[in-house]
Amino acid sequence: MQTRQVIVRDQSALPQVLQALREIEPQWILVFGAVPFFSSPALADTLRAEFPDALLSGCSTAGEISRDGVADGSCVITGVRFGHTSLRLATTTLASMGDSSAAGERIGKQLSSPELRAIMVFAPGVAINGSALVDGISAVTGESVPLTGGLAGDGGAFRQTWTLSSDGCSDQNIVAVGLYGDALRFAHGSFGGWEPFGPARKVTRSEGNILYELDDAPALDVYKRYLGDYARDLPASGLLFPFAMLGENHDEIGLIRTILGVSESDGSLTLAGEIVPNGFLKLMHASTDRLVGGAEAAARAALRMQEGKGGGLAVLVSCVGRKLVMGDRVDDEVEAVAEVFGSGATLTGFYSYGEVSPFAPGVSCKLHNQTMTITVLDED
Repeated sequence: MQTRQVIVRDQSALPQVLQALREIEPQWILVFGAVPFFSSPALADTLRAEFPDALLSGCSTAGEISRDGVADGSCVITGVRFGHTSLRLATTTLASMGDSSAAGERIGKQLSSPELRAIMVFAPGVAINGSALVDGISAVTGESVPLTGGLAGDGGAFRQTWTLSSDGCSDQNIVAVGLYGDALRFAHGSFGGWEPFGPARKVTRSEGNILYELDDAPALDVYKRYLGDYARDLPASGLLFPFAMLGENHDEIGLIRTILGVSESDGSLTLAGEIVPNGFLKLMHASTDRLVGGAEAAARAALRMQEGKGGGLAVLVSCVGRKLVMGDRVDDEVEAVAEVFGSGATLTGFYSYGEVSPFAPGVSCKLHNQTMTITVLDED
């Protein structure tokens, strides 16, 4: 397996910069960039012209991750060539948030095969039920097929996000790449670093990923009381205070939910994924040191799956909420991951509105929020 990576800051220079990828004749072009790169057809048109035989996938971001650290306003383009692994691209249009599960099933049907070993998926970051999407894919391909990836960002605006496929850029398309063959080594890790605080609140009214009431009161009212002055900046400030989902006995189940939108008219909160009806939620907060420690733990989990071999392509998907908490120290979590994998690995990725990964090897895939998830691709 071979990789090459370029970082673009001026879109007009794209044709010249891409020359560095040609020497490996990439089969797959993986792209993570700021919204302006996706909102015009130039990016997709140039990539298709330069690499007509390569699969294209990727999405817009709330921050780009590369070997150089974290950036905003750039585009990280990574070319990948496998020796013995084959690829298949799947796309579908997300008609509405209610279409999320069915859209996942459509993706799963396009990729399903006895030789399917893993899937990477990139989806819109707004007007989507991410957990329903994941469940829809897994319902077709089976829970034994690991699924990783994330929901696109738009710099924290939560207005319009983009995905990229070989068909071009779209603000409605879900894009997935299936990887096939026994030569593939596909490792993953996921960890948070957030701490719950305050009392557990019972979900007394919800529908899918829409939270209407907590303890029989409008969810938005309850949430605003906790946020105080931060409530003025909703929904963006909600990234600093996600919810931990709790079991019936108030124990943590390992899933966190980020707020994607608020409704003043009915007092509801739109979360990135489904919540358990009649379950319990607890607010969370974090420190930079705990988040960096979580990123390192995710990297070590992926390295254990690699059996300590290192190398390959490491795709980092970290929540934009972590980026907001860490501020100027956001590079620290990427540096922590890089130290675990060493100089032999190529790093790429993005800050997202939702992260997709199994909890652990052999465990079903879930939509996460506020985590650092890491996928490592390599071949035997």
